[in-house]
Amino acid sequence: MSAHIPLITVLTMVLLLAATVTVGRCRALFKVHAPATSGHPTFERAFRAQANTNEQVLVFLPLLWLVHHFGNTEWAVYLGYAWLFGRTWYLVGYVRDARKRGLGFLIGMLATAGLLVLAAKGALA
Repeated sequence: MSAHIPLITVLTMVLLLAATVTVGRCRALFKVHAPATSGHPTFERAFRAQANTNEQVLVFLPLLWLVHHFGNTEWAVYLGYAWLFGRTWYLVGYVRDARKRGLGFLIGMLATAGLLVLAAKGALA
């Protein structure tokens, strides 16, 4: 089960790379030249989805590893995969239509909240 934690970490990096590539493709497709961060609505959605995911990763990965470190590896794995699923849904949904990001956001946030509770419990034990 503990081999899943590094795999979740690698898949998270793949997700970040995919988000970055999506922004780059949108920049080229819609001719939004750097350093501009606004332009075509699809570019703006891709840019915000990437930025929001980068922000969430800063919370998610340390919590994932803390929960694993404190001996709740099984929960870390379940919540880690749930976060990846939710964040992927969020990214794809947001780029297509901002109104389609909600459920992915909720899944990711619930997974993060679960990890936070377990990490706090482990830290206080």
